[in-house]
Amino acid sequence: MTDRKPRGMSAEDWVERQIRMAQERGEMDNLPGMGKPLPKRQGGALEWVARKLREENHDTSALLPPSLALPKEVAALPARLAKLRTEREVRDLVADLNKRIMDVHRRPQVGPPLRLGPLDVEEVVRDWRELSTGPGRAV
Repeated sequence: MTDRKPRGMSAEDWVERQIRMAQERGEMDNLPGMGKPLPKRQGGALEWVARKLREENHDTSALLPPSLALPKEVAALPARLAKLRTEREVRDLVADLNKRIMDVHRRPQVGPPLRLGPLDVEEVVRDWRELSTGPGRAV
């Protein structure tokens, strides 16, 4: 462990002094990767954030631009519908989804273009009813 930074010495000078002292003691000799270039990063500048979220089993969809996240959300809609109990919940869910779809269409695009239009609320409600009246379920 190092001593505390002396009063009146800049942090930069203190760090440089610690490095110089470690070099003099030979602690910087034969380090792994010495003289080799740093490995290139895959992905963008925030790739480490996505990797950390995946390692900790968090949802990474929040990192996607809306034009990629919304189609995934629509694809997952049947599973979400199966958990809803009332028609009002279904209508509210579709209304929220449609609002976000239209918001993306109204704004300048971030990422690839959104190739998705608003959902037909009545059609989604009809699909939900069919799911709800399956074996052992009631509306």
